[in-house]
Amino acid sequence: MMEDTPVKSLNRAAVVAVAGATLALAGCSAGQITQTSSQVAAVDGASGATEDGGLAVRDVTVVLDEDGSAAVKFSATNQDTSMKEHELKSVTVDGKPVTIANEAKIGYNCVLVADSANGIKRMPQDSDNCINYTATSLNNDSFAYGGTLPVKFNFDSGSIEVQATVGAPTLASGQFDRDPSEGGPEH
Repeated sequence: MMEDTPVKSLNRAAVVAVAGATLALAGCSAGQITQTSSQVAAVDGASGATEDGGLAVRDVTVVLDEDGSAAVKFSATNQDTSMKEHELKSVTVDGKPVTIANEAKIGYNCVLVADSANGIKRMPQDSDNCINYTATSLNNDSFAYGGTLPVKFNFDSGSIEVQATVGAPTLASGQFDRDPSEGGPEH
């Protein structure tokens, strides 16, 4: 003859703990307000995309070299799901034309990286992936560091307009050290 053995149920505290953990984890992604929803990419420049999202520009900055020359630094990506090649037809800064040194065609899933001629020379170049590099230049119309200017990119399939910061060029990596006596933190 078999005896009935009472089965112990889960401890009430364990059930409450599991339910609380489940609710806490579910709450992390619930709703429209999240910690990361308003964060922007960790790059200096402005970003934008065409209305259909097929083309995007990132890190758009008007760069002023020490000699006063100006250029537009940016990365343009072709993420068009139709997989067709696109072309950057023109760029303007505050309505003034930007000179683009090389052909500005962008294949599907490829990137066009632009900077001043000096910036392109300093930049490590990747020849293994679909990345094209080109120099840009424009007349410096009394641009001031720290200001912003409207930059318009005209592609064959649409345009992108952003407000870009006017800044100094990126320094060559490992070439400059800051002197702590000039107000920087001591190590």
